[in-house]
Amino acid sequence: MTPKLPHESVYVRLGLSKVHGIGVIAIKPISQGTDIFANDRVEMVWVDRAALAELLPAERRLYHDFGIARGELIGCPVNFHNLTPGWYCNEPAPGEEANVDVGPDFAFRARRDIAEGEELTVRYAQFSDPPGETP
Repeated sequence: MTPKLPHESVYVRLGLSKVHGIGVIAIKPISQGTDIFANDRVEMVWVDRAALAELLPAERRLYHDFGIARGELIGCPVNFHNLTPGWYCNEPAPGEEANVDVGPDFAFRARRDIAEGEELTVRYAQFSDPPGETP
């Protein structure tokens, strides 16, 4: 039996976004319903917002840019060096629909067929509180 190669079951890579900064770009067609990051096993932790008060501004910005806000808690990778492509998904441009849905278990599934070269977008409100005060 031939072992799997590291690229197998990989659908995306980071690239320049047409929406904002860095984005997640499909490297091959993705069928509707595909669990895009099924092999992403990065451990998450939930940090109390109050713990961020003593951080440097650049450190707090990590939680603002990549954290999942839920009340007084912010979900993030156990270490920000562990950011995987899913953490870089942008929201769609104004007036456009997201092409990825996010479930309660943080599974990112294609809402529709996604073409090679297309940026993956999500609605943050599916899994995070609306933006408010910067953590």
